Amino acid sequence: MLGKRRRKLKLLYDTVKENKGTLVEVKQDTGELQSWPDLPEELLDLILSKLTLKENIRVSAVCKRWLSVAVSVRVLNQPPWIMYFPKFGDFHEFYDPLNRKTYSVEIPELCGSRVCYTKDGWLLLFRPRTHRLFFFNPFTRELIKLPRFEMTYQIVAFSCAPTDPSCIIFTVKHVSPTLVAISTCHPGAPDWTTANYQNRLPFVSSIWNKLVFSNGLFVCLSLTGWLGVFDPKELTWNVLVVPPPRCPDNFFAKSWWKGKFLAEHAGEIIVIYTCCSENPIIFKLDQENMVWVEVKSLDGITLFTSFLSSHSRIDLPGVMRNSVYFSKVRFYGKRCISYSLRDRRYYPRKQCHDWGEQDPFESIWIESPKDLSTFR
Repeated sequence: MLGKRRRKLKLLYDTVKENKGTLVEVKQDTGELQSWPDLPEELLDLILSKLTLKENIRVSAVCKRWLSVAVSVRVLNQPPWIMYFPKFGDFHEFYDPLNRKTYSVEIPELCGSRVCYTKDGWLLLFRPRTHRLFFFNPFTRELIKLPRFEMTYQIVAFSCAPTDPSCIIFTVKHVSPTLVAISTCHPGAPDWTTANYQNRLPFVSSIWNKLVFSNGLFVCLSLTGWLGVFDPKELTWNVLVVPPPRCPDNFFAKSWWKGKFLAEHAGEIIVIYTCCSENPIIFKLDQENMVWVEVKSLDGITLFTSFLSSHSRIDLPGVMRNSVYFSKVRFYGKRCISYSLRDRRYYPRKQCHDWGEQDPFESIWIESPKDLSTFR
């Protein structure tokens, strides 16, 4: 099948090169002839977005217009996948939003655990029966244990893959509005380190994770929209004097705290506010003036949000750029819910979701595997 497609592509490429500037027999409804370089941009975008990177580069040599479109849809990165956690059994599903495929894999190692966070292809999970947090890579089946820890209402994250010597696990929970307890650990450590920190401003942590690691700092979004920052090197904690983003009153309806998501890209802190009856509102932290600024474009970035962790990507196919993808799939696994900032609408249409109805431990985004042999 792949060889057949490549032969067709070569025939198309050779035809265009030989007939560059001439007319080819492409009939329109008007009965007129049209040259290959004059194909409608929407059609050209659709065709080129289906090509591999190697094919894309070859086609970009046809003409300047094709070069521009080829570069705009060129895939240099892969989106994360959604991983689903079953209520019963050991079979976990993985959804690939780029190819719209679902894979099912048996993972008995995760029995009796709940997911807490993901980063760099690793899961951080908690097993209530043994009071243990542990790392697990579902693609390589590597497991790394951590010391016992009593998880109550902490939110938790880690800085990088646990195979990296600089990996730090971080948890925070509020003891009172002006006092938080922070615990840290690293793979191989015998115990957790816990300390209490005073806040100058009230900080109430959300029971659903709103945590990112950015520029060496753990950044936490409180229940009411304030930002807390922990420096693991200096061991300092600070609630920033940045008033929460302002949203319309209808965004603060039932379960409003579940519809907020925190993401990071190249040091930029981004907050996504959703409401089941409205389009999302996206804010970026202006770190120079320390104010939230509403943005109408992500400049080609794609965000992938879920309750427990969110991710960002660049250089994805053109149709995926400048969008927010949510960890919810519709139409029997065929379409992932997303919001396009370019088109200012949800895809599929009218699929805005009430996040108050979703189980936060049901699914999470995870970096896609480099080796797909396990999923054939």
